[in-house]
Amino acid sequence: MTRPIFLFIALLSMGVNCQVKQEIFESFKLQERRDVSYYFPENYDEEKKYPLIVVLDAEYLFDNVVANAKFYSTHNRMPEAIIVGIHQDEGDLRWEDCDFEQTTGLPTEKGQLFYEFLGTELIPYLETSYSIAPFKMFIGYDITANFGNYFLFKNKSLFNAYLSISPVLAPEMDARVPARLLDLDQELFYNIVLEKEPTEDRQRILQMNTAIASIQKENLHYFFDQYDEPDHISIAAYGISKSFDNIFKLFRPISPKEYKEEILTSNEPVIAYLEDKYGMIEKLLGFKKEVELNDIMAIYAGCLKKEDYESLKPLSSICKKQFPETMMGFYFEGEYLELVGEPKKAYKAFEKAFQMNEIDFLTKDMALDKIDALKADFGY
Repeated sequence: MTRPIFLFIALLSMGVNCQVKQEIFESFKLQERRDVSYYFPENYDEEKKYPLIVVLDAEYLFDNVVANAKFYSTHNRMPEAIIVGIHQDEGDLRWEDCDFEQTTGLPTEKGQLFYEFLGTELIPYLETSYSIAPFKMFIGYDITANFGNYFLFKNKSLFNAYLSISPVLAPEMDARVPARLLDLDQELFYNIVLEKEPTEDRQRILQMNTAIASIQKENLHYFFDQYDEPDHISIAAYGISKSFDNIFKLFRPISPKEYKEEILTSNEPVIAYLEDKYGMIEKLLGFKKEVELNDIMAIYAGCLKKEDYESLKPLSSICKKQFPETMMGFYFEGEYLELVGEPKKAYKAFEKAFQMNEIDFLTKDMALDKIDALKADFGY
């Protein structure tokens, strides 16, 4: 593949190392130069993997997506991401790029070239130049939202997540998308955001929603968000933040609601919830996320609440690896051994915990109380 040529235009600092840069991408497929903007997280690290978010209508959506991604990642509600925005406003390019044939609903000749530009030039360039995770997200608005659907029709969808903001649907797309989502055998997030204000495609979108919502597949995560107040313009701002909430819910710390409704009601061992959560994060995003203290404490509380003492043992191993300088791992090990009837081993574990750093609610006094209680009961 011919390596693209770049003409540097601007570099704007956002924080110390966080940056947005705009370049001209000279496309062999399109035989034209295209304005492209990139956002790289603060303290970008080649050793880490970053999800890629592809944003069409960059003039309108890129800054909004970047602002939301920065806010959400700062508060640990989504991973840091690399964001690329394709500018399409000049000369009404968005309609040329994303137009479709009225008879077939397929992209026009220019649309096919734009499809290849994204899939065989721009995204491969980013994958070879930067540390991109397997997880990729597409964001589009009205006509550009519809264009994202064409990537569903490969043998494997190029994107793992789609945000379709008030789409202008091509012919038959309201039937084709549900059928394709039913057939695809991969983990997919599909999010439609719609205003209640009447639009030409509103009824078709609602019909498509009904069809997709009826699909029963564990690997399809579908979200439909409809708002009363926004109009066709302001709906875009509403949709971006809500889609991050929906799609990256798995990445967030375990909430009190999640603890009550999912952990306490499950018939599986409590530790399985933690293992499944972080295993899915690694599967989807392509990197291991360090186990958060909040999540460890939620699992610990669940172990005690459900009297699932066997789950304390693997939890203690996680703590020793994640927080090796603290008393947490040995304290949990001591509780496990105490509860399963191994007081001598529990005594030794609590002694080790006492010698290490305190963390969260765990204090040396608590370890000492356990040691004293075991001494009193068993004469150690």
